[in-house]
Amino acid sequence: MTPVRVLTSNREPRSTTNPYITMLTEALRRTPGLEVATFTYPAALFGRYSVVHLHWPETIVGLGGRRLVGRLLRVALATLFLVRLTLARTAVVRTVHNVEPPADADLLQRALLRWFDRLTTHRIVLNDRTGCAGPTTTIPHGHYRDWYTGTRAATVPGRLQYVGLVRRYKGVEGLVEAFRSVADDSLTLDIAGAASSPELVATVTALADDDPRISLRFDYLSDDELVTAVTAAELVVLPYRFMHNSGTVLAALSLDRPVLVPDTPVNADLAAEVGPGWIHTFTGGLTAEAIEAALAAAREPHAATPDLGARDWADAGQAHLAIYRLALSRARRSVPSAGIRT
Repeated sequence: MTPVRVLTSNREPRSTTNPYITMLTEALRRTPGLEVATFTYPAALFGRYSVVHLHWPETIVGLGGRRLVGRLLRVALATLFLVRLTLARTAVVRTVHNVEPPADADLLQRALLRWFDRLTTHRIVLNDRTGCAGPTTTIPHGHYRDWYTGTRAATVPGRLQYVGLVRRYKGVEGLVEAFRSVADDSLTLDIAGAASSPELVATVTALADDDPRISLRFDYLSDDELVTAVTAAELVVLPYRFMHNSGTVLAALSLDRPVLVPDTPVNADLAAEVGPGWIHTFTGGLTAEAIEAALAAAREPHAATPDLGARDWADAGQAHLAIYRLALSRARRSVPSAGIRT
């Protein structure tokens, strides 16, 4: 059978690349019958491929660019790329990481993103709760057991940990406010991760001021630093205002640490999957009572490790190859695809 050549929307992985993307790229390259090229504009416009696999198409259309000239250039190149995909009837597969379109896209970028949506032949979702119309297949987000292999720290009794990018929607301000209401002086809170803006740093710092139990590190964490931070904690707290897919939850579970997360259908499914004692939830805004209850529950006897057997990477390449072949067959029949339900 002729090999499928896929162009992925991510650049060649580097040390700072999202580990999910790096591990998926490696899994695809280990798969017989599959050839993988990572994204560059020359490859997109002039390269040879039969399938395009999108992850975050907003990066292609220039979202997040700081310079106006650079954003406009990306918009122009993205338009040429879309013209090629349209004329060639190229099969387009998209992994749906976010269910809402990016709020900071301008009108032109939104138009290009809708064009990508119209061209999408098949969608991959990371959980069964992601609402998509048209052909869709669930491939669960893989675990990080083989990625985070650094030396683990000794657990610090009473340590609560937040890790990951500090952004408004992740509710770090609410975490600090709730923790300050915890009366137990034996508990500590560490917040570690790069912040999205100096204003957010100032806000969180002001909220945490004069509570010696709270430590703040607004820096990018290396893999080894993340392992140390997570494994030193009794409980990882992720107080997101909105959570659908979270690689950080899986990172904590891969390092055998329980998590406190919002009560959502996705997290309820994950709790049932990994076994009791690992996923603890709160409803509404995070409170001191929710933190104390989750920590007490996490200290109850439970299995030594969560069950992540459904998230092994061994079959990921073959699962994606099967979808690429389906998308190729569908594209050749020029069957239109519906978009994401938002």
